[in-house]
Amino acid sequence: MLYPRESETREVRTLDGIWNFVRSDETNPTQGIRDGWFKDDLSKSMPTIPMPVPASYNDITTEQTLRDHVGTVWYDRKFFVPRSWGQDQRVWLRFGSVHYEAFVWINGRSAVKHEMGHLPFETEVTHLLNYGAENRITVMCDNALIQTTVPQGKISEVANDDGVTIIQSYTFDFFNYAGIHRSVHLYTTPKTFIEEVEVKTNLSQNNSVGTVDYSITVNGTAANEAENTLFARLQIYNREGVQVANVTSDSKLVGSLQVDNVKPWWPYLMHSDPGYLYELEIRLYAAKEQLLDVYRLKVGIRTLSWTNTTFLINGKPIYFRGFGRHEDADVRGRGLDNALMARDFNLLKWIGANAYRTSHYPYSEESMQFADQHGIMIIDECPSVDTENFNQVLLDRHKSSLEQLVHRDRNHPSVVMWSIANEPRTGQVNADTYFQFVANYTRSLDSTRPITAAIAVPSNDDKAGRHLDIISFNRYNAWYSNTGRLDMVTQRVISEATGWNKKYDKPVLMSEYGADTLEGLHLQPAFVWSEEFQTEVFSRHFKAFDALRRQKWFIGEFVWNFADFKTAQTYTRVGGNKKGVFTRARQPKAAAHLLRQRYFALGREVDQCNVPNDLFTYIVDVGASNVNHDSADL
Repeated sequence: MLYPRESETREVRTLDGIWNFVRSDETNPTQGIRDGWFKDDLSKSMPTIPMPVPASYNDITTEQTLRDHVGTVWYDRKFFVPRSWGQDQRVWLRFGSVHYEAFVWINGRSAVKHEMGHLPFETEVTHLLNYGAENRITVMCDNALIQTTVPQGKISEVANDDGVTIIQSYTFDFFNYAGIHRSVHLYTTPKTFIEEVEVKTNLSQNNSVGTVDYSITVNGTAANEAENTLFARLQIYNREGVQVANVTSDSKLVGSLQVDNVKPWWPYLMHSDPGYLYELEIRLYAAKEQLLDVYRLKVGIRTLSWTNTTFLINGKPIYFRGFGRHEDADVRGRGLDNALMARDFNLLKWIGANAYRTSHYPYSEESMQFADQHGIMIIDECPSVDTENFNQVLLDRHKSSLEQLVHRDRNHPSVVMWSIANEPRTGQVNADTYFQFVANYTRSLDSTRPITAAIAVPSNDDKAGRHLDIISFNRYNAWYSNTGRLDMVTQRVISEATGWNKKYDKPVLMSEYGADTLEGLHLQPAFVWSEEFQTEVFSRHFKAFDALRRQKWFIGEFVWNFADFKTAQTYTRVGGNKKGVFTRARQPKAAAHLLRQRYFALGREVDQCNVPNDLFTYIVDVGASNVNHDSADL
């Protein structure tokens, strides 16, 4: 499923904007289907309200009933399609994400159904549209989570003051935002078109020569009627627009291009020019040089490899320093926000991070493209959170989520690892077999990247780690464990990481650690929830990480969390999870400045990067005294 891009043969239009919106009765979620709300304007069935797309619907209004709604909601809007689009081409409708389940109609006729939030889906709508005339799109979205959805949840009926209410419960610690979360596009393709492109890259001759292997899948009438006459011309252009490689394929549409004097894709701070991207242009031809389709995508040329002690990019060992994150912000919830995304990447670079995990679901395609451009490595996680009660139906959906994720993100150089779950119940009896199936299936989809999962059970109880390539573990010393005890952090982190390595003989990273912190709360001596306490917790972990780094097999540290985020209502959360080093408004807490100093210090040590001039605030000129000092004193 290629990202929609305009070219000489393709047009793209967005349906983003203000849609009409209706909330179903929680006790009657299928009423709209039975009454045929999709057959005409929603406003003729129910009073509607304006609703922005993309956005979560939960926080747009002031209604508690909408914020906490469980079940179905409806959207619709009108749009025009140019008369020219009906001439000798195909038209496609594409959603970046609807959470959790979507049913779509065009002009009252069923167009597509999709299950799995946070992932794109599309369908051809050529036969459903009115060309040169007005059209209507209707979407029903269902946010209900049950024990066989990914992620899992439970629906129950509970008595309230007015009778009975529907309650959605789940164990994961983030708000179940719902709605049309990402952009909606209409786009055209020729009748015979480039449907899929898969690229794999390699480096040789001391990283001076790059190879781009490609495989093209074509769909359409010409492919079926005259497949032996199809071929493609591929060109690679550098950042300055100069062609650096080209090749003409045979009818199998599989081959490779060689780039001499290549500029490899490097992570941020590992090179003076990180995130270097080439442009791959693909031109599909039929017999007699008839141009059928043109598609372009960005390509980063790099290699990944790993052993039982090391993870390497372009042959150089990596030490990950980053975050767990959430797509979460005021008002728009989990909806795509380009301004917020740009701010987040500026903060990631300001703080010296080189990686993050897409906890706990796939992030927008636009953010993946940003990561490619900025050289930020991504541990790409599917929506499986707190997975338990293993069964075949759940396994099938879990595998489907990974298939869709790998299919979407396999061409991104920033994606360096697949995470197949967050905090699954890997101590349960069936966990061994279940995660063997999941891990092996993921490898069958892509063997070029290692597989991990963020595990929260103790290493002695875990049954899944043997099926992974990298061990990631979450632990909250001095917060959930031994709350407030700053003297019970360092040795426990060292012992647990060492235990994971001894059990599985694989690289280990800490994928979550941290403490809730209320911005502006200062207590001395440090006390839970204060900014001083978060800073102390980090410092105690830093000491453990430095001891572990000397063991070589410890390859990374990920703070939980990048920024504060919303959760379900609970007495343990004041307006949400406050473990961010940035507030929900993306302003730094005290710990952010400490973390910045560490991440850049690590960058200088590990990657020999330059450090910002403002990393340390000027205090005193120590050279002004008669005492001799050197850099070791600082």
